[in-house]
Amino acid sequence: MEELIDPESFHSKTGFKTIQLIGRLVLALIIRFWKACSIGLLLVFLLFWLYGGITTMLLLTCAFVGAFYHYQDSLLYFPDQPENSRIYVQSPRLLGVPYENLHIQTRDSVTLNAVFLKQPSNRLSIAPTIIMYHGNAGNIGHRLTNAFLLYTYTGSNVFLLEYRGYGKSEGSPSEKGFELDGVASIEYLLSRPDIDHGKLVLYGRSLGGAVAFNVASLDQYTDFLFAVIVENTFTSIPEIAKYLFKYLRGLPEWCYKNKFPSVDRVRSITTPTLFLSGLADQLVPPNHMVKLNNASASYMKRMETFDSGTHNETWQCDGYIEAINRFLNDVFEAKQRGDFVVLKERGRRKNDLIDI
Repeated sequence: MEELIDPESFHSKTGFKTIQLIGRLVLALIIRFWKACSIGLLLVFLLFWLYGGITTMLLLTCAFVGAFYHYQDSLLYFPDQPENSRIYVQSPRLLGVPYENLHIQTRDSVTLNAVFLKQPSNRLSIAPTIIMYHGNAGNIGHRLTNAFLLYTYTGSNVFLLEYRGYGKSEGSPSEKGFELDGVASIEYLLSRPDIDHGKLVLYGRSLGGAVAFNVASLDQYTDFLFAVIVENTFTSIPEIAKYLFKYLRGLPEWCYKNKFPSVDRVRSITTPTLFLSGLADQLVPPNHMVKLNNASASYMKRMETFDSGTHNETWQCDGYIEAINRFLNDVFEAKQRGDFVVLKERGRRKNDLIDI
């Protein structure tokens, strides 16, 4: 379980955590497939005895595709890693800041666990609010140190959402479910009269970046979004699957149950967007972030890279929080000057994009 640490000790962790994560994922896959091996072998012998070789091969191919399609949720989502993640969620009380433990409802009546770190009362209503979407393992308790960093050094409220099937949230993980979870988070914050609805910042790491892009692509929320920040996220599930598992390269896209097509969604997102890329990421290739940045239709977009940034530890790199603060300040100043009105009009006429 991740402990709360002082900001000055953030850089003590190493990229070995990425290797450990990959090792745990591979081990989990081996164990799950091993449990099915004995039954699978019996079925193969039975099919061969009843129908012969060619028919057996066709049936097994269909069975493999079907099993791969329906088993993908178990290959993508790891709410039980690390151990006891579904039992214990670390409380934010040790942070020493005002907070609320929340339970919010989705449109399909799933109850989600959430934590809201609030700025002091004199800043609560004027501060930005960062909606934090985490990766595909663990729970929001594992992200409290990262959230505290954002809370302290950006002066923002931070809302941590726990997806369905994770931590203390109800339900089971799924792509459609995560989309509903993301919508529930922003709708809840829009229902609160004590925060500024025009300063909502979507912040997503890895799988959380895909959730953030989905919310940002919905027209009804565009006017409320101040910025989108994504870190070490992928272009789509089929693309990252083909990178991690070479034998899937020839598999057609319709075989994938989960797609999270972020590279398609960013083409319609005009909200100011910051791409944070760890160049030492061994799980999601940094070129995925480059592709997302290039495809982005944002009127203000920026790519920040960190040479020593690994998949889960980029936020601990020198200059990370400064990059976020610079971007948020630049967006605020551009809005104050009215630049976005001009840029939107130019975009309509010429489809112009700018990098800042």
